[in-house]
Amino acid sequence: MKRRTLVKSVLALAAAMSVGAAHAAWPERPITLLVPWAAGGGTDATARIVGALMEKELGQPVNVVNRAGGNGVVGHHAISSAPPDGYTLGMITVEISMMHHQGLTQLTPRNFTPLALMNVDPAAITVSATSPYKTMDDLVKAIKANPGKLKASGTGQGGIWHLALAGMLKDMKMDPTAVPFVPSNGAAPAMLDLAAGGIDIAPVALPEARSLIDAGKARPLAIMANAPAALYPQVPTLKSATGSDWTMGVWRGIAGPKGLPAEVQTRMETVLKKINDSKEFRDFMANRGFGVAYADGPAFGKFMDKGDADMGQTLQALGMAK
Repeated sequence: MKRRTLVKSVLALAAAMSVGAAHAAWPERPITLLVPWAAGGGTDATARIVGALMEKELGQPVNVVNRAGGNGVVGHHAISSAPPDGYTLGMITVEISMMHHQGLTQLTPRNFTPLALMNVDPAAITVSATSPYKTMDDLVKAIKANPGKLKASGTGQGGIWHLALAGMLKDMKMDPTAVPFVPSNGAAPAMLDLAAGGIDIAPVALPEARSLIDAGKARPLAIMANAPAALYPQVPTLKSATGSDWTMGVWRGIAGPKGLPAEVQTRMETVLKKINDSKEFRDFMANRGFGVAYADGPAFGKFMDKGDADMGQTLQALGMAK
């Protein structure tokens, strides 16, 4: 009887040690980091530097895989539907707070396990260098005096920069359609149109407007953020320029499918905080004009919930919510 009890105890101890080792061993094989957008863009670049630094911290290869398509739906769905084992993670973007309101998908931020917010690039109100509007006060007065006269562009209808401008107007108690939005294929062509006089306002991120600002062909009036940008610290916040509390911009963060194991969440939050604080990451982002931001998993989840509510209200006001 004593021998049988001893054998059982040894087996139980071995099983417990085996389970503990299995938990402690993550990751035991390469990790896939999915990107919902094409190679070469800001999200891809950010994901690749994060992936490279994750490899150093985790001791396993991190394969960055682009899953573009459907205005971000394809890649976000691939992240959310992956096995929740920590071996498929992804860089989710602001569009996850927009797509379901537009009827493009049923996915919401709640379909993911948020791990860390890594980047935010706020919208900025930029005009041509030859524009008569020297300040946000000048511009706001012109919009109020002549609703429908000034035009803006920077993305497609219902895209992030359209919603940034419409939300700002709504927050200032103006009609969100008071500045007609001309669809474009992105910020780059919109900025060229701004410099050529085809539009009056480009509500895009400062890094996207950087080349024309530095060339003296465009003038930023305000940034939709709580603090000035490191790229152009002299540009006032919207709050300081107008009193409006409205903030909006593109953001990027790391997440996994819903139900990610607690030990994976804890390890990844530690790793991502270390990466975010690192000189290598911050230098990479600064050299490209990208903003660095950080929020841990729970705070990132709350951040997305607020953004989701703001997007829904703005799309409703524009008549674009499904």
